[in-house]
Amino acid sequence: MNATSHGTGGHEPLWTPDRDTLERANVTAFMRWLREERDLPLADYHALWRWSVESLEEFWAGVWDFYGLSESSGYGDVLTEQRMPGAQWFTGARVNFARECLRRDTDHAPALVTVREGGSPVETSWADLRSQVAAMAAWLREVGMGPGDRVAGYVPNIPQAVVALLATASVGAVWTASSPDFGTPSVLARLQQVEPAVLIAADGYYYGGREYDRRPAIEEIVAALPSLRHVVTIDYVYDSDDGSWLGESAAEQISWRRVLDRRADLEFADVGFDDPLWILWSSGTTGMPKGIVQGHGGIVVELLKAAGLGTDIRADDRFLFMTSTSWMVWNYLVAGLLHGATIVLYDGSPTYPDVDAVWRVAQETGATMVGVGAGYLVAGEKAGARPGTDLDLSRVRSILQTGSTLPPTAWQWTYEQVKSDMWLQSISGGTDVCSVLAGGSPLLPVHAGRLQAPALGVDLQAWSAEGEPVVGEEGELVVTRPMPSMPLYFWNDADGQRYHDSYFDTFPGIWRHGDWITVYEDDTVVISGRSDSTLNRMGVRMGSADLYGVVDQFAEIADSLVVGVEGADGGYFMPLFVVLADDATLDDDLRGRLKQAIRSELSPRHVPDDIIEVPAVPRTLTGKKLEVPIKRILQGARPEAVSATGAVTDPEMLRWFERFAEQRLSRSD
Repeated sequence: MNATSHGTGGHEPLWTPDRDTLERANVTAFMRWLREERDLPLADYHALWRWSVESLEEFWAGVWDFYGLSESSGYGDVLTEQRMPGAQWFTGARVNFARECLRRDTDHAPALVTVREGGSPVETSWADLRSQVAAMAAWLREVGMGPGDRVAGYVPNIPQAVVALLATASVGAVWTASSPDFGTPSVLARLQQVEPAVLIAADGYYYGGREYDRRPAIEEIVAALPSLRHVVTIDYVYDSDDGSWLGESAAEQISWRRVLDRRADLEFADVGFDDPLWILWSSGTTGMPKGIVQGHGGIVVELLKAAGLGTDIRADDRFLFMTSTSWMVWNYLVAGLLHGATIVLYDGSPTYPDVDAVWRVAQETGATMVGVGAGYLVAGEKAGARPGTDLDLSRVRSILQTGSTLPPTAWQWTYEQVKSDMWLQSISGGTDVCSVLAGGSPLLPVHAGRLQAPALGVDLQAWSAEGEPVVGEEGELVVTRPMPSMPLYFWNDADGQRYHDSYFDTFPGIWRHGDWITVYEDDTVVISGRSDSTLNRMGVRMGSADLYGVVDQFAEIADSLVVGVEGADGGYFMPLFVVLADDATLDDDLRGRLKQAIRSELSPRHVPDDIIEVPAVPRTLTGKKLEVPIKRILQGARPEAVSATGAVTDPEMLRWFERFAEQRLSRSD
């Protein structure tokens, strides 16, 4: 396949699928199945994608049957109406996520391979995984947990997290998780909303050559959650005699070891397609973090399709993704089990003891699919790393890259210094749908700087501000037809207003995702960055309101503004601008205290790159901070192109930020 002249500039592809790749791809088998079972010959991926969005019901019915979901349940209608929000999928179907993850006969390979920083790989067989899930589920039922009850995890990327999720799903309860590197206020801003009855908490985690003791934080969290009836403690970093290291609390305490010390058969609650499976967290620009509720059935069919027909996960794969349990990528990683694949869990820094840490884990575990953030590949390029020469990466057949835009030079470096004959799939999606909106296909060539195509079943378009589709020019990323994994609702959003305002207030009935996107005539895609003010640091999204909640506690700070700026080189610059109170000085001491507070109360990932004093924070006349316009100015836009001065307080500050951007650019040159 050769690149077309549209969108790829006539450049030669970095990779083109060979005959073996084409023949073995899951999507090839799906197209063959459509031809034989549905009498539907489709010539290539482009034809398949067009059919998948123009014939939604037929496409998703095909996914259902192709992946054998008919063995689990029948259904009435595939889709009752194509409206957003409110589409009803697979009416009457009974689908349990845990049952689908554990039903495949794949005992020939381990289910999990686990590595902690500085440690060696440890395997968990499918039989052991099933046994542990059965024991955990039996305990949950013993303590009265069932459909609709909430189980929270405060756990790193370890096997206990996977077991806890699957056990929670198996009894029909609702899972939610927070990575232990999140500060206590940030965790409570989430968990206090959902009022979990059970908390599963690990005593610490490993990162950058250090052990982090989270036991004091867990005591604070437990004390602040009166809804808790039970706390399961995991001795992960530190050993204790009986696992009961938690201090006095009203909740009953039990160790993970004691929970698993029981024999039980696997049982699965008879849950409906739209029964809640988990709550993921994303934040807007104001208010509390949003609890995004997704259902068993929507997640199962979406991740069978996305990970299977897109990412091409197969039963003989070992799937490694560098992630924490707070990032939706962790849920995507667990979905590898839906395909019978072995998933590889890593707890540690991707760059410790050196920048090749991920590739070393891939070598040690025999990973075939490796997922990383764009920043990791950029770091390797800048460090002059040569992992393909220094390590054995012969088993790696694909690298997944996400989190932010990857600059063209990093694409080149990946093929030159990591592996020349692998498929680099750049994917973009979101917590909101827990899936891929645009990404890779094993049927298409790879061009530097481009996502290969929109994902199957995703009617992805770029729209102008006037709500018109545009091709070959930047616009708002919209999805014009429903997807099964779109949120059922937001937690504590009884009238659905917050859900509506998050996605449908700009273009009524059309999902506006919050990214700038360009879709070219050859279906290749470029994601330019966030069109809203969400802070997307290392793939973990955080609302600016979360950070303001920490900064506002400082008497020295009168006002503040934070933005996350995606650079054309793939970098990410997150400055915090502060207006000082009278008689305050922005010295090293105040900067240090601000950063430490953000690190401990919010997240180490969201510590600003710089803290800069400003005379004022520009706002709209209704009082909203101009986060998106300031971000666009720092990316090079002219002030008059992003905001009308008559609608802004302190309009002269727009020129101040323009000068700041020019000075920063001149310094980098």
